[in-house]
Amino acid sequence: MTSRERWLAILDRERPDRVPTDYWATGEVTQRLVKDLRCASEDELFAKLHVDRPAGLWAPDKVHHHPDDPEADVWGVRHREVKYETGSYWEVVNHPLAGAKTPEDIHAFKWPRPDDRDYDSVREQVKKLPADRIVQAGGYEPFLQYCAMRGMEQAYVDLLSEPEIADAIFTHLFNYHYAINQRVFEIGKGRIDLTFIAEDLGSQTGLLMGLREIRRFILPNQKRMADLARSYGIHIIYHTDGAARDVIPDLINVTGIEILNPIQWRCPGMEREGLVRDFGAKIAFHGAVDNQQTLAFGTPDDVRQEVLDNLRIFAPPARWICAPCHNIQPVSPTENIVAMYETIYENGKL
Repeated sequence: MTSRERWLAILDRERPDRVPTDYWATGEVTQRLVKDLRCASEDELFAKLHVDRPAGLWAPDKVHHHPDDPEADVWGVRHREVKYETGSYWEVVNHPLAGAKTPEDIHAFKWPRPDDRDYDSVREQVKKLPADRIVQAGGYEPFLQYCAMRGMEQAYVDLLSEPEIADAIFTHLFNYHYAINQRVFEIGKGRIDLTFIAEDLGSQTGLLMGLREIRRFILPNQKRMADLARSYGIHIIYHTDGAARDVIPDLINVTGIEILNPIQWRCPGMEREGLVRDFGAKIAFHGAVDNQQTLAFGTPDDVRQEVLDNLRIFAPPARWICAPCHNIQPVSPTENIVAMYETIYENGKL
């Protein structure tokens, strides 16, 4: 089977020749792996590790700065690079909507426009899509952007005490992404297999907001975005970190997710056996190789055992795509990462 055929077999509730794999890592990790494994390119690296990585299709920005702030992105948010021992992250340093007091203040903000994306680039990308890889396009993760624009603490306060402001912000975010996704889906019609809908709903111990707030502010627009994708025959992969067990029934029944990522199984309620028992007949699982402990601080033998445990727990009729549970960080040794992919390739035949 090709990589695309493996993914589609999982989505179509069929049995692939082996467990599909995916790759999530920081740029520093990828660069290190290319060097350590003596690869000439990232594509050679993924081939060497037998990674069934999706091909991406996206609409780049034509406008890169907010009209009122040349140092900010199109959302009016500034970032600065924060370096740590083995890499760096870009962190938010301002919140352009922090001072908004009314919905009118929200509407008066100069929001980015869907027309400011490069759709000619999308058309060119479609011509070059590989036939042997599944294609992922579009995306929707509004509350992450909401927090950047409003400030994280105030964003959560809004859900409880400023619902009209929350509605105004979510409406702008939804309309923007819906318009972009619709245009990309139309350009790539018949070639796009998968779209990514996300919201980090779980912490290390439980939900980050109440089910009432999730059902009020998050799920309705997620369903509309998922319905748009489904109208083009596109499957839904959903990302939420952490202990999200309590919201999974809603994600299945309302949003209509087909694949759940990333399965942080050490978090309460996310035990793999329980997820398979309660939801395995309805969704597939993506991730589940722990990158907070096993990949980062375990031995190659620990990694191999965890992959073998996952193979046992997610055995058919359950459906699983082997991947780290979020981006592999530079603290994870190369030999641990290689052990994950070698073990699934050697033992994952179905």
